[in-house]
Formats: sequence, C-alpha cells, structure tokens
Amino acid sequence: MTTTRLPDKTVERLSQYRHLLMAYSNFGKQHIFSHELAGMLHITPVQVRRDIMLIGHTGTLRRGYDVRDLLKRISKIIDVDIGMKVVVVGVGLMGGAIINYFSGKRSKLTIVGAFDIDPEKVNRVYAGVPCYPADKLREIVRAEDIDIAILTVPPADAEAMTEKLVMAGIKGILNFTTIPLNVPEHVYLEEYNMISSLEKVAYFVKKQKINK
Repeated sequence: MTTTRLPDKTVERLSQYRHLLMAYSNFGKQHIFSHELAGMLHITPVQVRRDIMLIGHTGTLRRGYDVRDLLKRISKIIDVDIGMKVVVVGVGLMGGAIINYFSGKRSKLTIVGAFDIDPEKVNRVYAGVPCYPADKLREIVRAEDIDIAILTVPPADAEAMTEKLVMAGIKGILNFTTIPLNVPEHVYLEEYNMISSLEKVAYFVKKQKINK
C-alpha cells in the first residue's frame, strides 16, 4: 500500500471509480478502459490513468484494467482498516436524511449517534441511531472514541458547534452548513455547499442555452 498521502481530489475520484467499477462488475464486465471511466465522470482519460498510477496499479493497452483487480486495489488504498464511528450534529431535514441514508449500509463507517438542542428530538432514536442532547457531545465523543462528525446545524450555530467538536477530540468534520469553518491542522475538514454546487450546474446550463 502507498504510504504517501494522496491529494484530496484524487481520493474523491478513486471513490467514484470504485462505485462505477462495482456496477461494471455486477453486469459481468471484466475489463474497462480509462476513457470509459473518464467519460462517465466527465474528466480526461489522462486524469484517470494518473490517479490509478498514484496507487501503484497499471492496465494494458489491449484490455485496459481488470475490473476486479482495480476494485481490490482501490479498496485497499481508501478503505479504513478498522471501523470508524461517526456522529451527526443537527437532526433537521438534512441530518435526518443522512442518518436514514446510512441505515443498513454495510460499511466500516458507522453512525453511532446524533446530537441536537431541540428537546423534542433528543432522547429519541432515528433509524437505529440515538439522539443525545448537544451538551453531552464532549462526554459521549470521548467515551465512545468517535472520530468523525457530520455537521448539519443552522449556519448561526456552525462555528460554536465546530469548536465543541474540536475540543471533544473529533478528528474529521464533514460540513454541510453554508458557513466556511476554521479548524486546527490536526482536524481534517471537508466542506460541502449544496447551493454552490447548484449554482455551478445552473451556470453551465445557462452557457449551453446561450451557445445554442
């Protein structure tokens, strides 16, 4: 396994490759070319080959990549070796949807708890996940050795809740709020802004209409 830390975007693309390869494998496909992966993800074949070379895997000119071998290699690189515990902070529409989405999924990443300040939401169970009062966050994160938090609180609460997560010992945060966050270097932060993504889509749709 490579010991070099891969670029963030490379890890993201490797995950996308894996999902496509799983679909290919389920359809009985044994080989795939870089241009096929590239076409499905709207990137260049050169980028696909570069990403796969970074994990020490190669294909052939005649047959491309062996689907099962590449699947195994990507999984070996990006999968966690041991299970990691995840919490959802903020059980609104987004938080609840994330909990439901992960329910029943076979993964080494497991949502083990949720936190909220709403008395009507705490001490309830959502798709098998217990919801605790937000003031118990530090206690439970430390007691359960939880590594990752998914943040889905209102923007006004994002910074304060992030500070609490860092103080509790959380090592990685997936931020679904619209507020850019600042975290210490030892905490990995992934920002996801749905509005920005939608605006990006709208921009390119507008360009297509103009160019017709």
